[in-house]
Amino acid sequence: METKKITLMLVDDHFIVRTGIAGSLSLDPSIKVVAECDTGEEAAANYRKWMPDIVLMDWRLPGMNGVEATRSILDGFPKAKVIVLTACEGEEDIHRAVEAGVAGYLPKSVRRRELLTAIRKVHEGGCYFPPEIAGKLDHRQSRAVLNEKELTVLTCIARGRSNKEIAADMRIAEVTVKFHVGHILKKLEVADRTQAAMVGLQRGILHLE
Repeated sequence: METKKITLMLVDDHFIVRTGIAGSLSLDPSIKVVAECDTGEEAAANYRKWMPDIVLMDWRLPGMNGVEATRSILDGFPKAKVIVLTACEGEEDIHRAVEAGVAGYLPKSVRRRELLTAIRKVHEGGCYFPPEIAGKLDHRQSRAVLNEKELTVLTCIARGRSNKEIAADMRIAEVTVKFHVGHILKKLEVADRTQAAMVGLQRGILHLE
């Protein structure tokens, strides 16, 4: 009797990347790619149609990102299994994905053998986070978290806005901006605004389009 294949839905906005992953995984006799999507909205809408065993989800997508698409899928199908496969390796990116309910998180540099191992482990009901990803997640758990206003200020800093410009954008006093900046530097454990912006981008706290 033929063994039932593990069905996959691939979500990635880069056609070449998506078809490359599909072609590579389809060489394995235990894997069947049943659907490909290039947006989070398409993935959320089509999950019911295909009901795949596993969703391989990119983090950065146009419109609805991978974390938002994961939440949308899991809201309707709590038993859905999602593995993030992405170039976003910041600790905040990983933390947000785990909060959304993903069962695995892998960098796009992953080797085919490890990707197949992750798929099989998640299909069996487990989770898969490589040591370097798990380590970043552990670091994130011990760090101070920026609040919404601090995130807004940090994003403005990364875009090169001065305190005066940020105050005008947010319609708050310049002294309040300075107050937020001081808290940001303390929470990120950095000495100045430039370092704060660099750390914010490196950790995935913010993304500049």
